[in-house]
Amino acid sequence: MHTAKKWIYAKPFANDPTLENFQLVEEPVPELQDGEFMIRAMYLSVDPYMRIYTLNCPVGSTMIGGQVGQVIESKNAEFPVGSYAFAQVGWRTISVCNPAMFETRKPYVLPDLGDLPISLGMGALGTVGNTAYFGFLEICKPQPGETVVVSGAAGAVGSMVGQIAKIKGCRVIGIAGSREKCEWLLELGFDGTINYKAENIGEALKQLAPDGVDCYFDNVGGHTSEVVKGQMKTFGRISVCGTISMYNQKPAKVIDSQRDFVWKQLMQEGFSVHRWTDRWFEGVKQNMQWIREGKIKVRETFTEGFDNMPSAFIDMMQGKNIGKAVVKV
Repeated sequence: MHTAKKWIYAKPFANDPTLENFQLVEEPVPELQDGEFMIRAMYLSVDPYMRIYTLNCPVGSTMIGGQVGQVIESKNAEFPVGSYAFAQVGWRTISVCNPAMFETRKPYVLPDLGDLPISLGMGALGTVGNTAYFGFLEICKPQPGETVVVSGAAGAVGSMVGQIAKIKGCRVIGIAGSREKCEWLLELGFDGTINYKAENIGEALKQLAPDGVDCYFDNVGGHTSEVVKGQMKTFGRISVCGTISMYNQKPAKVIDSQRDFVWKQLMQEGFSVHRWTDRWFEGVKQNMQWIREGKIKVRETFTEGFDNMPSAFIDMMQGKNIGKAVVKV
């Protein structure tokens, strides 16, 4: 019989999360039934979306989130013992999974990553990478020479979107929240950056893109999106990925100029990456190739130890991390 540690949602969030919002508990792991497998966590994802999604969970629930781990017991032939798998089972050290019980975000065995870190299976070679790959290419349909703006650009998704845009021959401007983050984006090959905490976004964008913006990958919402949309070119395309600006606030109102949308004939579309579940490994394979070729660079911010999950989450919500935030068990 195995015993699992897990972090539960112990107290409702009020603005930024604190250690009081979480509680570490232990529980016995049930015996496997037919069709199930047991996974031991190796790396756990820390993501800002956990905060807003957790608001819909009752107090006492296991904190949500994905992980990459090793299958240690199995009664499912598709998940052999010793294989590495991704599973959306939350902040747990050991979990029992029945893939048939998942409507979306189904568990799956990772492809052979070779000498690449297993942790990439939940980031650049998983949900993060596919969000960038499909959400940008399928909706924005970038063309060589076009100007692309990415908000939340120093995050795991935004940094990959910018690099994919460069691969496609675009000029890329990233919006981020610190000098360090902007410097990192320039190291990745971004053509220009805007530090929204120190610069006027509208004025800076006019200097960097005087002719306007063709594609906008929006991961922020709020005032940032309002400003960028106001500087879109005719037939501009906007891919809406997230709403970072409203994690700890009431929904921000974004004024979309009806006249601009009509006369500029803009296209805006929101998405969930699970729209492309049937093509999942297409994105993983292509991103893996680009990483191996050195065309995409990935940064993971690691925290050691399962007991430090809440601290890693708090640091991420306070904007201290660059790239993908990962806890190594």
